[in-house]
Amino acid sequence: MGKEYTDIVIIGAGLTGLTAGFHLTRKGKHIRILEKADRIGGQIRTFHENGFTFESGPNTGAISHPEVAELFQLLSPACELETAREEAKRRLIWKGDRFHVLPSGLVGGITTPLFSLYDKFRILGEPFRKKGENEYESVAALAARRLGKSFRDYAVDPFVSGVYAGDPNKLVTQYALPKLYNLEHTYGSFIKGSIAKARQPKSDRDKLATKKVFSARQGLENIPSALARAIGKENISLSCADIRIEPGETYWSIHYTHPEGTHTLYTKKVVTTVGAYALPELLPFIDRKELDNISNLEYAPIIQASVGVKDTHGLSFNAFGGLVPSCEKREILGILYPSACFEGRAPEQGALFSVFMGGGVRHPEYMDKTEEELQEIILRAFHQMLKFPKQTHPDLIRIFRHSRAIPQYGQSSGVRFRTIQEIEHQYPGLILAGNIRNGIGMADRIKQGSDIASIL
Repeated sequence: MGKEYTDIVIIGAGLTGLTAGFHLTRKGKHIRILEKADRIGGQIRTFHENGFTFESGPNTGAISHPEVAELFQLLSPACELETAREEAKRRLIWKGDRFHVLPSGLVGGITTPLFSLYDKFRILGEPFRKKGENEYESVAALAARRLGKSFRDYAVDPFVSGVYAGDPNKLVTQYALPKLYNLEHTYGSFIKGSIAKARQPKSDRDKLATKKVFSARQGLENIPSALARAIGKENISLSCADIRIEPGETYWSIHYTHPEGTHTLYTKKVVTTVGAYALPELLPFIDRKELDNISNLEYAPIIQASVGVKDTHGLSFNAFGGLVPSCEKREILGILYPSACFEGRAPEQGALFSVFMGGGVRHPEYMDKTEEELQEIILRAFHQMLKFPKQTHPDLIRIFRHSRAIPQYGQSSGVRFRTIQEIEHQYPGLILAGNIRNGIGMADRIKQGSDIASIL
């Protein structure tokens, strides 16, 4: 049996755990990261095949926190930030039989066929509508109340599908989209709030949060790879099974098995970054009923396919991608255009698409479809939605299934957040992190990892 002491143990070698470990290592802390899988990076994974560079998990992030830009500055030149081309500002929404540009200005807002004439006029009154009184108001209800049903159906619904693969009728605004919630409750209006926020002076650090879409040069997997090299691979243990945390009077003990045998680590601080569903086995000393407030978090399943063509035959795809409202009753949640956003994702005359199918919380049964059935759905979208001729077929199709992809911040989130605080207060030295709180995006994970390192 191995037995050793270290300053801090982190459970999980995803983006949160690696970011925290990176910053802690820079502070001179001795850390150990334990990972159940045989690889680092969690959901992030990049593939290079036949001239295509594609992701099996997240495709992009947004520089919504300064910590993202700061992390890339620290990792350079080992890992270079790549921001999306101007085309990425162009977002598409499916309606009827084709994609339409989501308007970003007054003229586009007036002329777009996405929204009803009634709602186009009605939006002028948005700054004067009273605040909502339901603290658990869903994203769908808030959007319909302040913007109108057509804005809910053709702007907010597809956005929620694209970010959460979720149902806007079940996601609670203050938890799922807290910035939107705060605009209304702080300023009384989305429009007034956006204007006020734009006028607020920003520090040089605040300006780092440009909101630009980002990836890493040569693919997102370069981020965890660079973090791991900086941490030191000797400080990261993979293929760790039966990880179990136990509190002690002076030290926490972490027991686990490894291909090399059974081990016990002793530490003053331990950070978990695993999914909610993994916590009961990890934390057996916590009352199961209490832990149920966290572990009952619902995760949306996702099926993602990378689809590539070496020659588009003149078709143009100059946009971030297109999302599909649920009211359109399609098999596709959305199609992103990574090769329009970033260099080197496809051969020079070609294109790369990321197709998100069915799945989500609304249609989990898609996870049971065969590869052949999923390929048929992909080809229908390829011809009907991307408008490739019937005789044209993709040069690349790679399908990835994620049974627990995106956490759903619904009404139970408030209880979950309070329970996390109570457990951390009851057990000093234990931090419960990961996507169970603080947001679901890559920028949220980077910020959380940075924040954890700053207090340890």
